[in-house]
Amino acid sequence: MTVTLHVCITCRADQAVREGETTPGACLHSAILEAGVPEGVSVVPIECLSACSQGCSIALSGLRRWSYVYGRLSDANASDVVAGAAAYAAALDGIVPWRSRPEIFRDLARAWGAPENDPACSDGEFHFAAIQRGKAIIAVPPERGDVTNHDVEYHDLSRTPRHVYVAFYLWLRQQEVDAVVHMGTHGTLEWLPGKSVALSASCWPEALIGAMPVVYPFILNDPGEAVQAKRRISAVTIGHWPPPLAQAALPEGLRPLEQLLDEYSTADGLDLARRQRLIVAIRDEARAAGLEDNLGLGASAAPAEAIPRIDRFVCDLKESQFGDGLHVFGRGDCGEAEKSALLDALSGGRIAPGPAGSPHRRRCDVLPTERNLFTVDPRAVPTRLAHAQGIKLAEELLRRHLQDHGDWPKGLLVNLWGSSTMRTAGEDYAMALHLAGIAPRWDHGSGRVSGYEIIAPAALGRPLIDVTLRVSGLFRDVFSTLAQLFAAAAEALSERDEEGDENPYRHRAARVFGPRPGQYGVGMASMPDVLTQASQHAAGEAWLSASSWAFAPDGTIRPDRAGIEARLVAADAFVHAQDLPETDLLLAADYAVHEAGAAAAAARLGMAAPSLYHLDATRPDQPHARSLTEAISRIARSRAANPKWIAGMMRHGVRGAAEIVATLEHMAAFAHLAQAVPPHLFDLYYDATVGNDDVRTFMARENPAALLAIESCFTRLHEAALWRTRRNSIAAALREAS
Repeated sequence: MTVTLHVCITCRADQAVREGETTPGACLHSAILEAGVPEGVSVVPIECLSACSQGCSIALSGLRRWSYVYGRLSDANASDVVAGAAAYAAALDGIVPWRSRPEIFRDLARAWGAPENDPACSDGEFHFAAIQRGKAIIAVPPERGDVTNHDVEYHDLSRTPRHVYVAFYLWLRQQEVDAVVHMGTHGTLEWLPGKSVALSASCWPEALIGAMPVVYPFILNDPGEAVQAKRRISAVTIGHWPPPLAQAALPEGLRPLEQLLDEYSTADGLDLARRQRLIVAIRDEARAAGLEDNLGLGASAAPAEAIPRIDRFVCDLKESQFGDGLHVFGRGDCGEAEKSALLDALSGGRIAPGPAGSPHRRRCDVLPTERNLFTVDPRAVPTRLAHAQGIKLAEELLRRHLQDHGDWPKGLLVNLWGSSTMRTAGEDYAMALHLAGIAPRWDHGSGRVSGYEIIAPAALGRPLIDVTLRVSGLFRDVFSTLAQLFAAAAEALSERDEEGDENPYRHRAARVFGPRPGQYGVGMASMPDVLTQASQHAAGEAWLSASSWAFAPDGTIRPDRAGIEARLVAADAFVHAQDLPETDLLLAADYAVHEAGAAAAAARLGMAAPSLYHLDATRPDQPHARSLTEAISRIARSRAANPKWIAGMMRHGVRGAAEIVATLEHMAAFAHLAQAVPPHLFDLYYDATVGNDDVRTFMARENPAALLAIESCFTRLHEAALWRTRRNSIAAALREAS
């Protein structure tokens, strides 16, 4: 069976390459061909392997084999690359024993240089942040890679850990500790190079942790990354609560608008002149507060459209919830049970299994929390219940698109994550199926998905929507059968002639894309140091590179950069669904790099971004599709600029200050990548944070670095013209800070 050796021919390896000159990647490709291609190996040149930080790179892949990516190569390594490819082809599963691999595929020094050159090495010794209290060692693991490239390297399974990281875990083993308790979701040990399951001694996680037991208190609502810890470091994951939810209140500045809306709602029987005056007053008040801008309501919008949407937005703010502070392990309603489970695990006792999910989304089955987390059977996704909910999500998205554009979407890009698919048993995947006119077919005995059925447009009551899936790395690994099913169904749709020219699938093309095998995340920093068009295009390039591997109906995955570009060009809408009530767009960087990253990718291709929708599925009975700007405005007003949320963060000292900064950085990422944040929202957040003397004093005392970071972020936004404040006092403060 032939295996494939992919060679990146566009790689410049950080060298200045003039137009017309041969790139180092192309030189490597030529040298490999000259060295002689071994039997059973096909050499394929490609334009990008999404491993640009690793210099000249190659990848080895084959059907039913583990895939590997190797970097920092040159044409001088061609013979070793050929030898490694031959050994890979000879291994039935692609796993070559570590000692049998060419030196270039296993040398730590090759990746990071000599150990003594590591910045953490001083006087010939590595230094760790650790203290000892009795028989316990409390330590902070070193960065696995380059500190300045933290966001990109955190999930990079091709990146060899640096010397100090390796030394730290070897030092831990020398201390003869009985177990490791890993605090914080999540670490980097389970994201080091190696196989995804059934690790061997040649895989980095296994090589470093060995047989040492790992007990991992893990937030209950993150099954995807808990699975990674269980698969790759054999961790016992003890579930703990997410932060408790607090009820948001309407901001004081919107109280007059609420009163006008209340008066309007009771004015049905009043004279038309008064109703008209109220309409004018409501719209003037909404316009002054920036709401009409947030909702995309132009001056020409009819009152029948504008007033209900303004009213619904105000109601949304009043009904919103947010996490009140951070969860402290061992405290709260389940605190004693959490501590008891931890002690039982350290005593070698059995920790009862329990499902992962959000208790705030009516998942009563996840309680009690202090159990060893498990997820779902991928073969039973989507469940019948999830499919019914997916139909509801699809109808809500179509309703919103019709409201905005007056027509059905022609092409739709659906962003799918592995963790949310686990939590909901496939609701957003089922949504994508229904939009495309596909329904799952289940085995009646096992409840597992056994195939699919095509739904005719007449039965749907609408045209088929041309759907493309962009899936995460975790989705690729865990739900590969779902990717394969969608690809097969799309191919089957392409062969139907019942709809004729109205069949959007008649032009056969790949419609499921994701990152290359072994890659996770999008590979971009959510907040670059410089907010320029060049950095936006670089982010767009990262999104395209991390979305450029296509899934075929037979389950194979291959590079197809032109394919994802064509699908993005053809899409007039992009959607990501959020199921967790306790998080939001501005609490995690992933939302910006995935959702706004698609807009940056469109800009990289020189085209306008598709309509960006954030589908709120936190209340199963009331899904709500919002434009990205509308969703950000809702969060900025209900949570981010809410004194109650900021007070909750201030209870947590240094970590709370860091969370306050993170919200601004995520908001800035949406502004930089997708221009989705109106300036007045930054005004609101400035007033609530560094513009508030109490908050500024808190940050200066508890985390001076966070204060510098938030001031720097505001300044960069202003200098990049992503934020033009309407407040003279803020403008003066920014000039003084710069």
